[in-house]
Amino acid sequence: MLLDDADIEDDSFNTFFADTGLGKHVPRAVFIDLEPTVIDEVRTGTYKKLFHPEQLITGKEDAANNYARGHYTIGKEIIDVCMERIRRMCEVCTGLQGFLIFHSFGGGTGSGFSSLLMERLSMDYGKKSKLEFSIYPAPRISTAVVEPYNSILTTHTTLEHSDCAFMVDNEAIYEICTKKLGIARPTYTNLNRLIAQIVSSITASLRFDGALNVDLTEFQTNLVPYPRIHFPLATYAPIVSSDRAYHEQLSVSEIAHQCFEPGNQMVKCDPRTGKFMACCMLFRGDVVPKDVNSAIAAIKTKRSIQFVDWC
Repeated sequence: MLLDDADIEDDSFNTFFADTGLGKHVPRAVFIDLEPTVIDEVRTGTYKKLFHPEQLITGKEDAANNYARGHYTIGKEIIDVCMERIRRMCEVCTGLQGFLIFHSFGGGTGSGFSSLLMERLSMDYGKKSKLEFSIYPAPRISTAVVEPYNSILTTHTTLEHSDCAFMVDNEAIYEICTKKLGIARPTYTNLNRLIAQIVSSITASLRFDGALNVDLTEFQTNLVPYPRIHFPLATYAPIVSSDRAYHEQLSVSEIAHQCFEPGNQMVKCDPRTGKFMACCMLFRGDVVPKDVNSAIAAIKTKRSIQFVDWC
């Protein structure tokens, strides 16, 4: 059977959306919080008609920035409801590849409940891939004094239950917004939109056709040298404001080199002091494999970017 353009478009759309049969598409997503304030904004906001009401799950009280409350007490009360909603959603998938989990490491719900949820996903869905997008506490931007404790506890608990965790910290995103995008006082909306752009680029090959596409398991294969070392550093390039976008023309080689600059990273650290153990570059748009190969060859010859011997 030949697919026409409309079918191909629908097929890519259905990776992250379920078709109800009435022309309505519902996201394959479950929103969970131990207290209702934030999710109530989704229930009453611009996209309130997009989500199925049962996909927005809230408890009655929050975890109060306490890992133990999120994992052992308050979280235990709603975990069964959450797993049932996830099970129903998985049953309507034609070929479930895995799960994308978005959470913070610093809060009580983000750390405690997320680790409980991932333990249960491992029990119920075995070897299905689990990719995390984690907001890691930043050194200078902190909302709670106990963030380091929550982070260590959730990292330890999820180490065996996550296949790949893409780190993001608010300080790095703030700096990108101010220095690269010219936003004087970035809001959480600005930060979230930048993170969404990165997530969209990472998942583009799951949703659209391309010359060299990768699925969830290939991320694991390419980026995780050892199962417990599964915390890749995400960078994005080019990051250009709308004012400058029409005045700049960047080659594939220039974009590739920008990916190795600390200013484009989602986490505040300097990788130039160490060596890269693995690297996966995803190009989006009209890019020819020949240009990609020459850009990678140029990167390998740079002294400032060092790879371990097996790369």
